[in-house]
Amino acid sequence: MTDERPPSRFFRASVAAVTEVTPTFRRFTFGGDDLADYGDPGFDQRIKVVFPTPTATIDDMPTGPDWWDAWRALDDAARPTFRTYTTRAVRRGACEVDIDMVAHEVQGPASAWIAQAQAGDELLIFAPTTAHEGVSYGIDFVPPARTDDILLAGDETAAPAIAVILEQLPRSARGVVVLETPDAADVAYLPAHPGFDYRVAARRDEDDRHRHLVAAVIEAASQLAPAGRGAEVEEIDVDADILWEVPRTAKGGAALKSAALYAWLAGEAGAIKTLRRHLVSERGVDRRAVAFMGYWRRGRAEV
Repeated sequence: MTDERPPSRFFRASVAAVTEVTPTFRRFTFGGDDLADYGDPGFDQRIKVVFPTPTATIDDMPTGPDWWDAWRALDDAARPTFRTYTTRAVRRGACEVDIDMVAHEVQGPASAWIAQAQAGDELLIFAPTTAHEGVSYGIDFVPPARTDDILLAGDETAAPAIAVILEQLPRSARGVVVLETPDAADVAYLPAHPGFDYRVAARRDEDDRHRHLVAAVIEAASQLAPAGRGAEVEEIDVDADILWEVPRTAKGGAALKSAALYAWLAGEAGAIKTLRRHLVSERGVDRRAVAFMGYWRRGRAEV
């Protein structure tokens, strides 16, 4: 009998609990019977979270197969707001899903919801279902089958994805984690992994943003990447285009069978562009072994 359930859909869920994990990271546990069908393909699975606003509720969100086109066709004021997050944990038997979000000063609908949300508040989550099979193109951590070292690097927006990757990698994996956060107490956020060297630090202020991230990645690359001739890269205008490249085969698998180093970089687009240029052009890391995602751009909302 054919399973006619869609591989992904919108789930309606309500806040069951809010946990202050660190000063920056707030864990929202969502519950509801609808989550019994919530899928979890693993690693850094991207999902969409729809937030209510004063002009558009979650009931105004198109949820059919053509939801994206229908959403784009709405007037700006009537268009619900959504942002991209990572599934942190799924407890299907309890119909619960954890999503960790960055808490900061209110700058828009998402940060306003994060600051005020309490038990019972509802959201929509677009995510895979348990009917999902095969490759998930919402997963950007796609390393070769054999990798000597792994470099995971990003700012606070990448931390939940890095955390899930670390939890799911085998104990035999090894590499370096570079993370820049807003608060010194955020160093406790990442789970421990015996094979990784953690280089986590807090920025002093906004003027100090990216200093640790860039410097620590450059240092790690000098240790992990053998010296080589730089590869040419096509520059991306991060103000006009999306900075996002995940090397894959035509069938969605890893682009290489093996690599000395696999790098996964995510966070603010300007910093990620700098790191990508250094790894590929200056250090000579094969571009097929570097996944880079500009999660956000300073001064701009995601959607």
